[in-house]
Amino acid sequence: MGYAVVMGEALVDLLEAESGGDLIYRQAIGGGPLNVAVGVTRLGGDGRFAGSLSTDVLGDRLAAFLRDVGVGLGAAKRVSVPTTLAVTTFEGADPTFTFYGEPPSYALLGPDDLAPGLVEGASVLYAGSIALLRSPFVDAARAAWATPGPLRVFDPNARPTLLPDAAAVDALRTLVEEFFATADLVKLSSADAEVLYDRAAPADAATRILGLGARAVVVTCGAAGAYVATPAGAAMLETPAVDAIDATGAGDSVMAALISRLLTGGFPDTLDGWQRNVRFALAVAGLVVERPGGATAMPTQDEVAARWNY
Repeated sequence: MGYAVVMGEALVDLLEAESGGDLIYRQAIGGGPLNVAVGVTRLGGDGRFAGSLSTDVLGDRLAAFLRDVGVGLGAAKRVSVPTTLAVTTFEGADPTFTFYGEPPSYALLGPDDLAPGLVEGASVLYAGSIALLRSPFVDAARAAWATPGPLRVFDPNARPTLLPDAAAVDALRTLVEEFFATADLVKLSSADAEVLYDRAAPADAATRILGLGARAVVVTCGAAGAYVATPAGAAMLETPAVDAIDATGAGDSVMAALISRLLTGGFPDTLDGWQRNVRFALAVAGLVVERPGGATAMPTQDEVAARWNY
């Protein structure tokens, strides 16, 4: 089994909560790509994080957490700016994110910071999320994406609070479609599809993305499950019954589980193979939403097996 390079942001979430009748914000490790790297590693894979981490106390906590989980940090860059904060509020179990910190500590990895051979030697390369909105990270992601060798997986992870107007949405669409066109797998949420494609349904968004050149598309639809599409066909899969309390990181856990399956089984050549992988990913997400908090909620392979028999 090879390794996965996960490119993107690591930051600190401040999660809205109640304590003794007061509204408080609980600190948590966060960032979609960080969650993916943690999820891959906890499921037994070799996940290596490629991004920038602050040298402040919060950056030290991020680095220590990743090391303790077993995520490789050889491709991480330490930077002398304050750690970006994501204030997270909720309507039900679904989070909304507002970001604080300029320049963003998570987007300062440049093309020259990628170690020679890192991407070429990987089995899977992940790129995506909000770090793509900023330089120099987007240039690093483009350089890695153009490197032959690994399977390329992408998650746009669109955040409306970072898209102030229609022009910003148009610019994001142009950017992510650049990556969609040569992706082996695109994973996005139904909310991403609505933002990028004028409230498009999952099937319509998947058809467009396949038409651009992606080899497979998975659209997560919250409690409704996930839609998987390939040139050979498509299917809607139900999520297992769970008692959800916090959906933070659920989509990231789907991505992590899919990468885990790519590492162990390679790229599926049939729709049935993709359905098996997505069912496993939904089982992983089912455990995540029953726990508070993103990265710390990512389950181990043993926990998945004990609960769901995978």
